[in-house]
Amino acid sequence: MKVRGSASPAFLRLDRAITACELCPRLRAYCATVARTKKAQFRDWDYWGKPVPGFGDPEARLLVVGLAPAAHGGNRTGRVFTGDSSGDWLYEALHRYGFANQPASVSRDDGLALANCWVSAAARCAPPANRPAPDELDRCQRWLERELELLVNLEVVVTLGHIAHARWLRASGWWARLAPRDRPAFAHGSVTVLADGITLISSYHPSRQNTNTGKLTRAMWHGVFARARRCLDASPRARRPASRVAPWSRSR
Repeated sequence: MKVRGSASPAFLRLDRAITACELCPRLRAYCATVARTKKAQFRDWDYWGKPVPGFGDPEARLLVVGLAPAAHGGNRTGRVFTGDSSGDWLYEALHRYGFANQPASVSRDDGLALANCWVSAAARCAPPANRPAPDELDRCQRWLERELELLVNLEVVVTLGHIAHARWLRASGWWARLAPRDRPAFAHGSVTVLADGITLISSYHPSRQNTNTGKLTRAMWHGVFARARRCLDASPRARRPASRVAPWSRSR
């Protein structure tokens, strides 16, 4: 796997803006409280306790959108889908299908790097009970919109759960452009090719509630990313010679 890209000034500015965000007092108070009180298992950690920016390759052709950081996952480690069981599922699959250089994500300095993939979320702060309020999602949508403006090479989007699915449709403009009956409905494994050529694949979120109950099996999960890989490999862009650029890692 060839890891490509650079920490561009535009992405670095966006990272700083996201981590400084104070638009949702309830979420900021909750994240700060969790960071202060901690979980016994992680009492030696210096919790991040701030909004969590996206992570990956700025030249990404695949975008993965989740719900929000976990209280003792991303809110602890400072990287999306890092330090919790959902991240274990996600990065194992990304590694299996050639989007990550390693199958685990445990901290911002663990050496993880992504190629042709960007990981984001509908909400950037860990919400109580994993349930951001609609108005909080509305305020946070600006960050996903700005990422989409910068991710100019996207061809495939994987949405994890119905909230992430709806929020990507809103952030990308398709929610407003399409009549309600024409909007891609959320269903695990559903695939929609939109008018701009983006392939939208929806999946159940790899939460413990879904994976422990068998609602989402490993085979179902791998099927989503196998489909994403096939879509990208079949794209004309995949057959173009790769530009020569230096390897990189955006571990923060």
